[in-house]
Order: sequence, then structure tokens, then C-alpha cells
Amino acid sequence: MGEQELMDLTRREGVAQWRIALARKVESRRVQSFIIALILINAAILGMETSPAAMARWGDLLVTLDRICLGVFVLEIALKITAYQRHFWRSGWNIFDVLVVAVALVPGAGPWSVLRSLRVLRVLRLLTVVPALRKVVAAFLHSIPGLAGVVAVMAIFFYTAGVLATRLFGGNFPDWFGSLGKSLYTLFQIMTLESWSMGIVRPVMESHPMAWAFFVPFIVIATFTILNLFIGIIVSTMQELSMLPDKNHPEPELAALLERMEADLKVLRATVERLRDKSP
Repeated sequence: MGEQELMDLTRREGVAQWRIALARKVESRRVQSFIIALILINAAILGMETSPAAMARWGDLLVTLDRICLGVFVLEIALKITAYQRHFWRSGWNIFDVLVVAVALVPGAGPWSVLRSLRVLRVLRLLTVVPALRKVVAAFLHSIPGLAGVVAVMAIFFYTAGVLATRLFGGNFPDWFGSLGKSLYTLFQIMTLESWSMGIVRPVMESHPMAWAFFVPFIVIATFTILNLFIGIIVSTMQELSMLPDKNHPEPELAALLERMEADLKVLRATVERLRDKSP
């Protein structure tokens, strides 16, 4: 029984070593550079498929190339699952890749056919493959708690301004301020500075000459203050992450997965060595 157990553990040790080697191969710089190039090519293909002229001329070729790209992506994910096994699903980046690629496997007919248009989401795989883009996404995710506070302040301010605008200007301008919903939408347009003066504020001032006393402070607070808080929080978070020592940076998912796999391998090796010492 001990010898059989030793043989099983030895085989498991060999498989673990092979899986780690496969993971390092799939995640190697050469393979990832190829995947990045393929994602860019696939993005160009998906863009060309929106052109009736291009589809009429090269439709069959574009569809074939798109399927080849999809096949490579599926193969890559299959190799990763084979290498990482249960560790694969501990990575949020890997789960994102699976969802993005799985959308393209939805049948082109039937009630789920509308999801086929989401194939373009495969371009977002660049966020998981390019390390620099990962850092940007990580900075944004770390800034969400601070952004939540700014969103709450902005919601309170918008609600207050929306109620005031409805009461002040709703009677004469029902299309813009006739209800709270219309007022909020109009104020959002004003916040973006899209046709705010000649399109909305000056016509309102013809009936309400003092309307500027409402809209100018609104723009100063909403556009130049609150929106800049969003940018400030994100930039501050990125600076904090860049100033941290390398060991404190958000650990790449690949390194974390490989560490777990190597830890499992060490346990197997220790068990095998212990059994070998006990065997006659």
C-alpha cells in the first residue's frame, strides 16, 4: 500500500511540474505578445464586419478569420484551465476572459442571438493582457470607495437643484423643466456644457432675467468642482499605487496563481520524500 501510494504521489508530482511549466509557457512574453497582436487583428476584423461594402467584398474571409481568432482564444483559455485547474477560477482576470470569450460562442440564431453583437467585448481582453492597462484598472477599482462619496454628494446636489429648477422654470419651459426627471436631464446637459448657454440658459433668461444666478453657480459647483473631484481621486490613487514599493503593488494574478501551485508542489515533494525514507 505504501509503495502504491508513493507511485501515485510521484505521478502527481510529475503532473504538477508539467502544469507549472505549461502555465509559464502560456504566460510567456512571446505567447502574450502573440495574443495581443491577435486581439488587435480581431478588433480590426470586427470593425470591418460593420461595413456593408467590406462584407460584400471580403465577407467570407472576415468570418473565417474571426472564427480562427476565436478558436485561438478558446485554446488559450483551455490551456490555462488545464495548467491552473482550480486555481484558474481564483483570478478575476481569468473569469473576465472566460465571460468575454463565451459571449462569442452564443448561437447566431434564436433568442440569444442578440448577444452576438457583444463579440466586440473581446477587445477588452487587452485590459487583462497588457500589464500597464491592468494598473490603470487596478487604480480605478481602488478609487471606487472615494468615488462613492463624491457620487453621493453629487446626487444630493443634483436632486436639490432639480427641485429648484422645476419650481422656478417649469411653468414657462415644460419641455426642459416640466418635471423632476426632465429637470435632472436638462441639468445634466448643462453640467456637460453642451449648448448650455445659447441653447438653454439664454432662452430661459428672456423670461427670467435673474436665471443666471441659478445656472452659473450650478455650473461652477457641478462642472468645475464635483467633476474634478472624480479626476482628483483617481489621479491620487494612481500616484499612491505608483509610490508604493514593488512588493506592495497589487500582485499580478499570474504570480499569485503560480505561488499557490508551487506551494502545492512543495507539499507533494515533501510527502514523497517522507514516504521514500520510510520505504525499505
